[in-house]
Amino acid sequence: MSYMPPAFIEFIKAHHVMTLATCFNDEPYCCSLFYVYMEQEGCFGFSSESSTKHVRDISHNICVSANIALETEAVGKIQGLQLQGLVYRPQDDMMKAVRSAYMRRFPYAVLLNTTFWILEPTWAKFTDNRLGFGKKLTWKKDTLVDVNFLSEKNER
Repeated sequence: MSYMPPAFIEFIKAHHVMTLATCFNDEPYCCSLFYVYMEQEGCFGFSSESSTKHVRDISHNICVSANIALETEAVGKIQGLQLQGLVYRPQDDMMKAVRSAYMRRFPYAVLLNTTFWILEPTWAKFTDNRLGFGKKLTWKKDTLVDVNFLSEKNER
């Protein structure tokens, strides 16, 4: 498994809200949600009801994008992570791990009757103006299958 660089993970762990973007039938949609990053597994866990628009979209298209941003007006401090990945429901031990990690981070979620999800990142771009204006670092997960086949033009 290829893990994101430490600077990406440090940024991810310093935050707890992401914007998740989905698309179904050429209709884009986005929402904000709380997440927990599971470093050993290299994925994000989040909670969301099955009736939400973004989960309904995911049931038709598991390919998503997301954004985590530092809200600041100081140009030299701007940081943000954009990513693409796959969302799915965890099973068995992974379900227990996601639930446990999420409940540790957001203990009040115990009051919710909710469903847990995994966002497995496949590509990320980290913008960090602390390293220089517009400095961008990218990462791509090593996979057996090209997960970007949908976004690339078909060669004829």
